Amino acid sequence: MKENIKPTNTFEFDGRSVLYGKLGKGPALVIVHGTPWSSFNLRHLIKKLSQEYTVYYYDLLGYGYSSKALGDVSLGIQNRLLKALLEYWNLDNPFVIGHDFGGAIVLRTHLLNKQDFKKIVLIDPVAVSPWGSPFFKHVNKFEEAFAGVPDYIHESIIQAYVKTAIYKPLEEEVLNQTLSFWTKDGGKEAFYRQIAQADSKYTDEVQSLYHTIKVPVEIIWGKEDSWIPLEKGKELHKMIPNSIFHIIDDAGHLIIEEKPDELIEKILPFLQK
Repeated sequence: MKENIKPTNTFEFDGRSVLYGKLGKGPALVIVHGTPWSSFNLRHLIKKLSQEYTVYYYDLLGYGYSSKALGDVSLGIQNRLLKALLEYWNLDNPFVIGHDFGGAIVLRTHLLNKQDFKKIVLIDPVAVSPWGSPFFKHVNKFEEAFAGVPDYIHESIIQAYVKTAIYKPLEEEVLNQTLSFWTKDGGKEAFYRQIAQADSKYTDEVQSLYHTIKVPVEIIWGKEDSWIPLEKGKELHKMIPNSIFHIIDDAGHLIIEEKPDELIEKILPFLQK
């Protein structure tokens, strides 16, 4: 886990602190994580891509090292945050990569906030409705009850939940670090808050606009993704004109941890051509 690159810079947004980092030299590239992940889970991509690019990364509101204070952490505010960060970093037209919810955030920022990107890479993105597991729907109805469960039960829930995102087991140290953001310092309440605020309406707002995307788009999918089936990726590929679609074998939804080297092999040629 020596690639762990903790974000240490602070950006104030909506009265809350967002932690971000910057690494490398070269053209600007922004990476956006999803749920229930953090920039920690992007560390392999950050380190390798920073050899060719200046990589900007951050923890979403309510995630990782960023503020977990009570408030809006939905997709409806996360694109506003990304737009504000790009202005703060003085980036007009960077490359961008989004995984899971990060893909939805990138698409919303591009289509709703009219943010230009040189090229867009989407990794198992939340992009095509309907989405949201039965667990999401249950938490949405009973958020307060879930947030009040004893810590040992919560830890079992989050561990079982995260394990369903992967095709092959994570190293114990990596799993523990991933879980730690949701078990300490308000993490339990924040975990159920972000699930309760997840809503397909935020992708419905942009789904009908995918056909207008003119920026080069690469879509990469883990073949064994049980959270967002491969068919959703193929459907998204058809919606975005001239997009490129890659499937990576023996990888689930958390492909950024499972197959980072194969991701880089797909991403770098796309960005550089």
